Amino acid sequence: MSVLSIVVPCYNEEGNVETFSATLMPVLEKLAPSWDAIDVVLIDDGSTDATYAQLQEIARAPQKNGITVRAVTHGVNKGLGAAIKTGFREAVGDVIVMTDSDGTYPFDTIPDVLAFLGEDVDIVTASAYHPEGGVENVPGYRLVLSKGASALYRIFVDPRIHTYTCLFRAYRRRVVEAIDFQSNDFLACAEILVNARLAGIKVAEAPAILKSRAIGQSKARLARITKSHLRFQAQVIGRRIAGLFGKKSEAKKNGVRP
Repeated sequence: MSVLSIVVPCYNEEGNVETFSATLMPVLEKLAPSWDAIDVVLIDDGSTDATYAQLQEIARAPQKNGITVRAVTHGVNKGLGAAIKTGFREAVGDVIVMTDSDGTYPFDTIPDVLAFLGEDVDIVTASAYHPEGGVENVPGYRLVLSKGASALYRIFVDPRIHTYTCLFRAYRRRVVEAIDFQSNDFLACAEILVNARLAGIKVAEAPAILKSRAIGQSKARLARITKSHLRFQAQVIGRRIAGLFGKKSEAKKNGVRP
């Protein structure tokens, strides 16, 4: 057995905190016997409402079965990517699960994602766009960017992965320490997965159901995120082309037909 970290980024989620605490903790209590300890890190990304105060209340509440809860705040809003970086830095687990606070992927699917983390797999991503996954009651306009971006990454990176934009994932610590990513916004989710695959890291998909938020509104800004994806995709294409020419040059130098 080893230590499991659960990282939950939050921004202006005061309407959701009580609900996600009530639904997350029972799941972790069921998982606890399979782990030496469970480390929960709640990241407040500079919320302007009562989110951080509520997260602190959860952290102060007594826990059992080797579960500990910590609340960390940025003080000012830095973006989802920055919250992911903070979560990776703060987490102490051998396995780190990053998950949404808004219930779009139910917490009771965490064991399903962990089940795909075989010995030869370093990242498991939840996948609504997998043939066995699905979407429930999510407005179509909210899916255009995510589906479109994932479709392009499948062309440029790896067609075997259907969903590149999901936050809900399980990572082995060695990957978190090895993979660099620059984005501080929503692009970070795709950037991490793309960089991992281009580095040859084994990724598995866990088919999942993406649901509509029950409370509050999404913090995503579609126009801004679209521009970020397009810039990053151009960089990915450039890296792929450079790699191709690099292989041809190396083959020519060694007298091998490319």
